[in-house]
Amino acid sequence: MAKPKSDPNYKVIAENRRARYDYAIEEDLECGIILQGSEVKSLRDNPSNIAESYASVEDGELWLINSYIAPYEQAKTWGHEERRKRKLLVSRKELARLWADTQRKGMTLVPLVLYFNHKGIAKLKIGIAKGKKVADKRATEAKRDWNRQKQRLLRHNS
Repeated sequence: MAKPKSDPNYKVIAENRRARYDYAIEEDLECGIILQGSEVKSLRDNPSNIAESYASVEDGELWLINSYIAPYEQAKTWGHEERRKRKLLVSRKELARLWADTQRKGMTLVPLVLYFNHKGIAKLKIGIAKGKKVADKRATEAKRDWNRQKQRLLRHNS
């Protein structure tokens, strides 16, 4: 995601960099996330992690499971649970499509980026993905190395 230069509210909070290595992302989707007040304040200041998390359709609702949001120190009494299930907001049509896609063999919902959009609202980008085999990972790595080497050669010869 490219950051707009004049946008003070846009901020990437957490990124799952390993997702594109482990999964072949077919398409991605932006969805809202229901957070408590202490979670929003914590996201603005403290680290969070979505690397070990995943999204799941359960009982007709979309959930983000096992994501970590650090505790907010000033909210000791009314704080939040660090690894609770968080509900994701998508339209009914998108939810039906996500459910149908995950029922196919090997498809899963992987969180890619957690960020504040230009309005300052927390959003999550999830990808509909299929797990890569070891050979696919090797091919991706070889292709990336070749592109890097090609750029070096082009720079050197110029």
